[in-house]
Order: sequence, then C-alpha cells, then structure tokens
Amino acid sequence: MNLTRAVWTAAIFLSILIQVDIAAAQTTAGLQGRALVDALRHGGYNIYFRHAATDWTQHDQVSEAGDWTSCDPVEMRQLSDAGRQTAAAIGDALRELKIPVGQVLASPYCRTIETARLMNVGPVETTTDIMNMRVAQYFGGSSAIAERTRRRLSMLPQEAANTILVAHGNVLVTATGVYPQEAEAIVFQPRVDGTFAFIARLSPQEWARLAAGLTDR
Repeated sequence: MNLTRAVWTAAIFLSILIQVDIAAAQTTAGLQGRALVDALRHGGYNIYFRHAATDWTQHDQVSEAGDWTSCDPVEMRQLSDAGRQTAAAIGDALRELKIPVGQVLASPYCRTIETARLMNVGPVETTTDIMNMRVAQYFGGSSAIAERTRRRLSMLPQEAANTILVAHGNVLVTATGVYPQEAEAIVFQPRVDGTFAFIARLSPQEWARLAAGLTDR
C-alpha cells in the first residue's frame, strides 16, 4: 500500500469512527438541563446551529459561483419572519444563560449569516468549510466539505468559550449522521486526539425553557 493510499484509508477509518461514536452517543443520555448549562458556561464546546426557519415558497437559484450570497428572496431562500424572531430569541437565551461565545462562524449563505447576526452573540465570520452541500461542486465535492466540517467540529474553541457554527442540515448529516431541524443546535465536544463527541441537541424552545428555568444564575 503506497503512502497516499494509506493516508486516505486512515482518513476514511477516522471518519467512520467519529460517526459511530456520535451515533452511539445519541442512544445514551447526554448532558441536559443544569448540567449542560454548567458545562457550556465553562466553554470548550462547538455548538452547530442549522439556520432558523425559512420561507419554503422561495427557492435557491444558483447558476454560478457566488449566487448563494444573495439576500434577494427571488434568487435565494431567506429566513421567514418567524425564523428571524427565533434567531433573536436564541441569542437572548444564550446571553441570559451567560454562555460564553468566542468565535461565531457561518456559511456564506444569506440565511445563515442573518441567523448568526440576529443571535447577536459576537462578530460573524463566514467560512466555506461548512458550505451547503447543494453547491458542493464549487468546493471540491461533498466528501471534501464533510471532511472540512469534521475538522471544524474537532477544533478546540478559544479558552473558556464556545464556538458557534451556523450552517445547513445537509452539511451536518453528511459529516456526522446527525440531522438538525431549522434553528436546532447540536452540541459537540472536541477532543485532544482530533475527534469530537456528540453531547446534546437543543430546539429553540429548549433554549427558552433553560433560560426561564435557571433563575439562580
């Protein structure tokens, strides 16, 4: 076996291990309630949000590179009014719960950037590492995007903070096997060995319940 093939085989094996680990974790009780909030307050987690609710009467029209950045609803699907309210409410809950946020990353789609900005928990940076799979052909294919997404999820956040990533459902399910609903958060814990573990999943309603219930902050 030559070196290139050996490296490729090792990468595939690591990807399988990560997805098996995540699938197994989802069948067991992860962190919840106070324990989850306390863990997030200490930092060290990557919180992946799918963009908030969109207007499904609109459709993405991508004919060339860069079309996905359009905020014109005639050209690209945008957040609905309810989605905008939800994104702002999630940000309110994160601040109320005193969850520290370091980096905020979003795919360069208008709906993901708007979701991240409405959360208002830090400056938003865009990255194609978590790009929508529907335009994967512009970024080396779906496997390349999935690998870059897994690498992002394995990165340690800034000290005593969490990293927020806002992207798409098709990205996360391809990379990890976990499919989030619109505005749902999936919490991962990066490990020193370059892998990551599934910790929890939270709907917007669960963020609100946590913020309302933990009054002894």
